[in-house]
Amino acid sequence: MPETPHPLNFRKSSYSGSGDNCVEVADTPGTSAVRDTKRRTDGYLPFPTNEWAAFLTTLTR
Repeated sequence: MPETPHPLNFRKSSYSGSGDNCVEVADTPGTSAVRDTKRRTDGYLPFPTNEWAAFLTTLTR
């Protein structure tokens, strides 16, 4: 996990369903961090904001 000078405030993704299979996202300048709700202590994956936006656009097609 890269170090970030900004605190990560994770929230449940609006794309997660209502069951136990959820992901959480946190936004920082230029980056979106994603983690598994069930495995928070395993860390997170950072993505450049534009790449995360492109991924979400693809999901909604």
